Order: sequence, then C-alpha cells, then structure tokens
Amino acid sequence: MTEKLEILKKRIIYRASYRGTKEMDILLSSFVKKYIEILNHEQLFELEKFLKFEDEIIINYYNLDVTNQDIEKNKISKIFKQFKL
Repeated sequence: MTEKLEILKKRIIYRASYRGTKEMDILLSSFVKKYIEILNHEQLFELEKFLKFEDEIIINYYNLDVTNQDIEKNKISKIFKQFKL
C-alpha cells in the first residue's frame, strides 16, 4: 500500500508542476508541496481529480470566484481556495 501511495504522490507532484503555463505550475506545485504530506489517502485521490480540471477552471475559481459545479464537489477545492502563495 505504501508503494502505491508514493506512486500516487509522485504522479500528483508531476501533474501539478507541469501544467503548461508557468503561473499554474507555480501556484499548483506550491499548493501540492505544502499539503501532500498531510493529506490522507482519500484526500490524495481528490487532489488527483482536482488536478484534472482545466487550468482555466482552476484559475477562475481561485482568482475570480467563478464557481463550477464539478469543482465545488471536490473536497480539495475548499482547501485550495484558502491557499495563499
């Protein structure tokens, strides 16, 4: 189980760090680095789902309070919304 969890964490770190735009790379990789070691197994899977949202949806949610029904269902989105660089 521990090995699978470590693979999941590496996958999350990679996905957060290589988004396509430098701004999103910085924002999401900083968020992941801060929380990845304190999230439980379920929360890590939620984080992985969260990172599958398009950059535009995530940045609009973070900066402009544009809500998306799917992003609101994700438990990690609330933690992310409160995150400050």
